[in-house]
Amino acid sequence: MKNLESKKQIVGELVEQLRNANGVYFINFEKMDVASVVNLRGLFHKENVSYKVAKNTLIWRALNEAGFEGLEESFLVGNTGLAFGSDDPLVPAKILKPILDKSDKPKFKGALVEGVFYGADQLKTLASLPSKTDLIAGILGSLNSPISGIVGSINAVMRDLASVIEEAAKKRSA
Repeated sequence: MKNLESKKQIVGELVEQLRNANGVYFINFEKMDVASVVNLRGLFHKENVSYKVAKNTLIWRALNEAGFEGLEESFLVGNTGLAFGSDDPLVPAKILKPILDKSDKPKFKGALVEGVFYGADQLKTLASLPSKTDLIAGILGSLNSPISGIVGSINAVMRDLASVIEEAAKKRSA
């Protein structure tokens, strides 16, 4: 009975994390040495990415309870760790890509980003997308550009007008 309760608790926690995360990355950490796992967890922690390990059956149950239907269960094979990106859904991809470029462990199984599933072959695509912060900076920069251009133009007109008035005043006094 206690085992059933602990499984329900794990599923409940996963459901809550799945609903609160903008990006969920499924990672096969099989055959990783302890130092690599500790390093990966440290990188995640540094960037406020939550990482959890659970049985595939519990993950599958949590995905269904959280409303992520239409996924194929086939990607949940082997040991599975979940990286939850809450603030920026692409942060886990940007952490995983350099690691996977150097090594074949861990293996990327797939990701749910903003409700869309990306397969194991799409990590490079996710990692190359601009982060939320970069997008906001780009939008603000493009909004600021026309304004600074207008301000510069107005300043130039005012400077020219001031020069004309100054020249006219010099001619009157002369």
